[in-house]
Parts: sequence; structure tokens; C-alpha cells
Amino acid sequence: MAQWNKQDQAYRVQDTTNFEVVMLADQNGNPLNSYGSAANIPIAAGDLAGYQHINKFGYADDIAAQGGAFISIWDGGTSYSYASTATIATVTSSSGTDAGAVIRVYGLDENYNDVTEDITIGGAAGQQLFLRVFRAYVHIPAAGQDTNVGDISISIDGAARAIIQAGAGQTLMAIYTVPAGKTAYLLKVTCSVDKQTGALFRLRIKNFGNGFQTKGQFGTFGTYITLEYPVPLKFTEKTDIEILGSAGNTCGGGATFDLILVDN
Repeated sequence: MAQWNKQDQAYRVQDTTNFEVVMLADQNGNPLNSYGSAANIPIAAGDLAGYQHINKFGYADDIAAQGGAFISIWDGGTSYSYASTATIATVTSSSGTDAGAVIRVYGLDENYNDVTEDITIGGAAGQQLFLRVFRAYVHIPAAGQDTNVGDISISIDGAARAIIQAGAGQTLMAIYTVPAGKTAYLLKVTCSVDKQTGALFRLRIKNFGNGFQTKGQFGTFGTYITLEYPVPLKFTEKTDIEILGSAGNTCGGGATFDLILVDN
């Protein structure tokens, strides 16, 4: 990098070659730490405009439930199916004691834009159209409760697309869709099983208008898997991302992945 000599009002003779320097700064122009994991703290704090961190985590009670076939890592216990038509979300519980609980639902609308809506169990119907639902949690529990007593289903386009299992208070789904106007960069994947047995995990994506494709497959025999991408995988807007698991013996499987979303 060329150095400017303030006294001589000229570049130093030995530094006449200019090099491009890239630096991260917050919205006020203050330089940010761009080394190692500390570089991501300003993103988590919301100090870096146009950047957002997404952490998805899921768990399936039995990834051997379909005879060795892969199932999605989510609360439904099956291979996940995506809605094809945007509809109003309905929220129901298997327990009447959850009536009055407010469920906060996160997803995408018919144009793949981020949307959030609070829906009361047993209350007025929602009004927001959802094409994708990838997270929900108990925002306000029913009177006298700490969290949900029954299994809560969030349905769009005629089927449950998110489930909050009894007592969990939060969906557990390693599933996400990149919003319109964003690009996602995959930084890390972790997978695990709850007993010493052989299992396979698969990272797969579906680009908008195309079919599913595998972006990674990982095997384990009861040990924890951590995969980091020094050069992140890039996923364009409207891409569906999910992790699936398979095992020959009954076992639970968990998975997480971390994305950085960048405005296009």
C-alpha cells in the first residue's frame, strides 16, 4: 500500500505502487476486526449493514424411521415437503391447554420476501401469506404455562410445514430458504447421532426452478461431525437448503448450519 508523506505532500518514493486494500467498517466508518471469528461479532450485533447471520438447528427423533432412506432433520419425522402455493398459516395444538398461546412464525411470502407473523392459538386467523415457514417459537405461552404442552403445528398449503414438539417451545428444523434479494454463504455444518451407530448425513439444496442436488454427504459411527468451509459455499436467492439423515438402527440425529446472508 502506498504511503502518503504529509510533510512533502507526496507519496514516499519507495511506495509509488498502489495496491487495493479491503477493509470492513460499520455504518459510521469505524474499522471492524476482520480476523477469525471476531469478524462475525459486528454481523451478529447488526453493525454491518447488508449482512445477517442465520443459524439453523434441527433434530429428528429417529433417522432410521424410513428403513434406511434419508429423512429431513426436522420435527416431522419424514422427508420434508415444500409448499407450492402461498397461503395463510394456521396454528393448532394437540393440547387444549395451549389455547391463547402466541406463536411467532418466520418464513417467506409469495415473492420470497422475509415475513413474520404472531398467531394466537384459538384466536383470530392469520392474515399473512406464507410460501415458506422455516422457524416458529412460543412467543407468549398460554396462561399458567412456561411453554407449549402439546405438539403445535404450523400449516400452509394444506400440510404442516413446521412443528413445535411438546415442551420444546421452538421448532427444530435444519431447513432454510434464501430470501429474495439475498445471497447466502455457508460457513459451517455439524451433525450428530444420539448413540454409537453408523449414520449418514446429506447436505442438499434446490435452486429456484431446478431439482434437488447433493452438496455434501458425511458418514459417522457415533462421533460428532464438524465441517467448516474456509471458502464458503454460495447459494443464490430462493434456494432451499436442508440437511437429511439416514441410519440402519434406531437413533436420533441432530444437525446445524451457519449462513451469512448478504444483500445483493
